[in-house]
Amino acid sequence: MSGHMRLRLCYNSGMCSQKRKNDQELFRSFRVMLAPMAGFTDSSFRAVCRSFGADATVSEMISAKALRLGDRRSRQLMYFTEAERPFGIQLFGADPEDIAFGASYAEKNFSPDFIDINMGCPAPKITGSGAGSKLMTDSVLSGEIVAAAVSSVSVPVSCKIRAGYHETNADSFSAVLEKNGASCIYVHGRTRDRMYSPPVDLDIIRRVREAVSVPVIGNGDITSVEDALRMFRETKCGGVMVGRGSLGEPFLFSRIKAALDGLPEPEYPSLEEKLEVLMRQAEASVNEKGESLAMREMRKQAVYYFRGVNGAASLRAACVRIEKLSDLADLCGKALDAGMSSGNAPG
Repeated sequence: MSGHMRLRLCYNSGMCSQKRKNDQELFRSFRVMLAPMAGFTDSSFRAVCRSFGADATVSEMISAKALRLGDRRSRQLMYFTEAERPFGIQLFGADPEDIAFGASYAEKNFSPDFIDINMGCPAPKITGSGAGSKLMTDSVLSGEIVAAAVSSVSVPVSCKIRAGYHETNADSFSAVLEKNGASCIYVHGRTRDRMYSPPVDLDIIRRVREAVSVPVIGNGDITSVEDALRMFRETKCGGVMVGRGSLGEPFLFSRIKAALDGLPEPEYPSLEEKLEVLMRQAEASVNEKGESLAMREMRKQAVYYFRGVNGAASLRAACVRIEKLSDLADLCGKALDAGMSSGNAPG
């Protein structure tokens, strides 16, 4: 048996305990993370969330197959700044060789702190190729994918999953991922069939926590401090991952962390301060992507920042016509003139 093969078997059998322990410690430090969301969590938004206390960020999901085929857009999605660290690159795919290539390419060319494998996306265009949450119907293939990623990089590998595909099986499925080298598991507490229909199933997150020894981070329906504290209480998870609740509300991270630390809740920003954050995010996006593309993508981001403003409906309608940074600045001025409607304090 070659030395290379012995090393690979050593790692997969769990004997390289010190490395695995060190890998897991990284994830144990993540109490409140930003969840990856396609079309939203680009570099500019990730940096904003880190500045308000998110412990780690993850790229939008990237096709490992497209990377292997040399797709330029997929490479661009890997871009990040030092302000976003700890930072992970998330890959999706249903072929272990594709994932191994993508993970190795990401590490060599971008140096992320970890690689994440998407096994939870419910979108038909992803599951139709056998990737995303569809992988939860094939634990053998999923284990091979994790092992391929782990053996191709030196950084730790995590997996983002759901409660299941048709049926709930996240606990037994997670045990397979751990056995094959996964250092952390993020669990969205809904099956693929339920998509995003409430409520999130906290019990399955708790069961995953009991089924594995690696860190488990819960995800789903966290839009307030109390949502986060409830997930911690009822699942005993090591951390939480905030997704849609952070859109237009990156301040949620600092509020959750203050509650976890027993500190007074930070003062909620004024509308002026909130819109200053929006403009800061937009300017960073322009610097990265150029004004035309950045402003098209900022349209859907701005909609969330304008929630709760008097006349928000007309502002949202105007967002679809944003072409330049100055257009967004004009809308922010109109929002400031309108002011906040009553009863819109954060939860």
